[in-house]
Amino acid sequence: MLKRAFDFYLNSSIHVSLAVVCLTAITFQSLDISLRQNFLFFVFFGTITGYNFVKYAGIAKLHHRSLAKNLRIIQIFSLICFLTFIYFSFLQPVAVLIFAGIMGVFILLYAIPVFSENRNLRGLNGVKVYVIAFVVSGVTVIMPAFSSGNSLQWDLFLEFFQRFCFVIVVMLPFEIRDLKFDMIQLGTIPQRLGVKGSKIFGAILIGFFILTEFLKQETSLPEVLSVVIVGLIAFIFLKKSRINQGEFYSSFWVEAIPIFWWLTLSVLEILI
Repeated sequence: MLKRAFDFYLNSSIHVSLAVVCLTAITFQSLDISLRQNFLFFVFFGTITGYNFVKYAGIAKLHHRSLAKNLRIIQIFSLICFLTFIYFSFLQPVAVLIFAGIMGVFILLYAIPVFSENRNLRGLNGVKVYVIAFVVSGVTVIMPAFSSGNSLQWDLFLEFFQRFCFVIVVMLPFEIRDLKFDMIQLGTIPQRLGVKGSKIFGAILIGFFILTEFLKQETSLPEVLSVVIVGLIAFIFLKKSRINQGEFYSSFWVEAIPIFWWLTLSVLEILI
């Protein structure tokens, strides 16, 4: 029973959605923006809707009459999340809805074949990881600023760049794991650089991730410490990444790093 519940937790994208919400909460804390709970719900249910659409739309189309029971449950769950997402959409400022719509276009282009040779953004050579990093960074950094009416400032752009580097780093263990499955046409980072080269590339990005914190006009000791700690943890997970990983190495532990980052920052802000 617990195993089935845990599998549903992962397969229905609740885990990754919590991670995205935590990244969003970090932005509110780092940029000293007033936290809006209805916006976090908007992000949470929107992430489940978008992520499950990308992950399961093709499967549902191909096997609609013979869907596995678990997939049917996930589809129903996703529909409920979509309707809840629509409800929280009515509580958001127009600027948020416009920006969310732009991000939604990227999600559609990522999932639906619109380019030559029946390809989508995911199928374009070397594009996949950067599209995901751009969308996640936009949703978790730029959109929270719009939600509170904040202007685009220097620290916001640094936060976006820092988040962009972080998302790529935490995606690399997935890219390494999928090396034996991905078509060569995808041109993923491990396909281009190899496993060792990908880890070196990730280590460089972690360096940028940490350095960026010191370039901000306004930061704090808890923020600096949390970035350094999380950067080191991300480096350890990246260093230990293998093509043949444990079942939950990437899908649970690596995806939990943003949650740990938010918890670390929150605890440090209380203690310091």
